[in-house]
Amino acid sequence: MPLFMDRHDLPGSTPEMLAQSHLADLKTQAKYDVQFITYWFDPDSGEGFCLANAPRPEAMHAVHQEAHGLIPNKIISVSEESVLRFLGKIVEPSDQSPVTSPFRTILFTDLEGSTALLQEVGESAWMTHLAEHDLIIRRALLASRGREVKHTGDGIMASFDDVARALTGALAIQRGFDARTAAGGNPDLRVRIGMASGEPVDHNDDIFGATVHLASRICSVADAGHSLASEPLRNLGLERGFSFDQGMEVDLKGFRGPTRVFELVPRSS
Repeated sequence: MPLFMDRHDLPGSTPEMLAQSHLADLKTQAKYDVQFITYWFDPDSGEGFCLANAPRPEAMHAVHQEAHGLIPNKIISVSEESVLRFLGKIVEPSDQSPVTSPFRTILFTDLEGSTALLQEVGESAWMTHLAEHDLIIRRALLASRGREVKHTGDGIMASFDDVARALTGALAIQRGFDARTAAGGNPDLRVRIGMASGEPVDHNDDIFGATVHLASRICSVADAGHSLASEPLRNLGLERGFSFDQGMEVDLKGFRGPTRVFELVPRSS
């Protein structure tokens, strides 16, 4: 699917307003077969930019018009090569090209204390924080060539065709949230990550199977700010130069007996 970037002249807008508009786009995009990848906002110039896959520019325009009425001043076609120089390669979720191997690594993220945060700050502020959360994860996925499969409400499910890219993506996600915290981001946002490798089933742009369930359950037992991997994934990661701790036995809902999981250790460690 073609890749487009648009520009909005938005004098007087704030980052919070743009974050809420982006969330509205995400809720409307499927109707027009559009997938927004990320957005930028320059408060000094009052300009906003969106990057999205769309069948044609008019579809991207229609999403904006229906979602919030902020019509772009210009929409241009951009090449994947141009984006690659800044953010990494785009992998299209709707790509129907043959896959050389069904083997995938599935990654789940989950935002710590999302329900409590919603109750504490209110819906408007919560949506702004969620948009910031989504942006950190999607930038990491974009750079590591991950495919976003679905948004789970307070997390994201992603798929990778390459083990090293999946582990790199997990490290990049955690670095993104660490950088936000170091920069004084408030409230503190932390995510847990669970990963597993195997041969899931693809159907209608969704992914199913034991590998998906395993990754989801592993995510549920991870501590916020940490990334856990299944034992097969850990073994493959070691072969590719990644580091893990000694592992631990955990009980996962829906799985018989204890399952051994391993924490992915940041390269700087």
